[in-house]
Amino acid sequence: MSHMIRSLAVRAVTAGTLAAAGGALLVGCGSDDSTATSTPTTSASASSAPATSAEASKSEDAPAATPSEAATAPAEEPESVPSDFPGPTEVPISDKGREYLDALEAKGVQPAGDGSIAVATGDYICQAQAAGQDDATILVFVTAAVGSEASAAGTELSADQAGMTAKTYVDVARASYCG
Repeated sequence: MSHMIRSLAVRAVTAGTLAAAGGALLVGCGSDDSTATSTPTTSASASSAPATSAEASKSEDAPAATPSEAATAPAEEPESVPSDFPGPTEVPISDKGREYLDALEAKGVQPAGDGSIAVATGDYICQAQAAGQDDATILVFVTAAVGSEASAAGTELSADQAGMTAKTYVDVARASYCG
């Protein structure tokens, strides 16, 4: 029993010592004020070691710099931009993607731009189907993609139009795109 009391006392003293040491470290860090209270000067201070003649002549020849001069870096020369920057403006569409776009057009859907959004939507449909996603979830995402595509083309779709177009995307992808 005395061993248990002694063990508890040692633990308490250790915890108290660690808490005091931690507190001392935090107090030693100072206040939250991080501003300088005096202006730095560029004058040389005396050192305990005697200066050699080389060091003395170096410090006499070097001009004193003000803090603003020292903080200012020389102007940088901008690098030239490569002629193909930022890369291709069109995403290449595979033959299978072209067939998907043609099938959408045959069903009355006109994909926006180069059709890359429609092909990406078809890719999503195939991947979601392969992953076992339910039809309702797939339609939610495809409807959002259809709305984004319409917005990119500068057209407005009603919720009903977006839903019908999304259903067409899903049906066409399942029939002719997902392999």
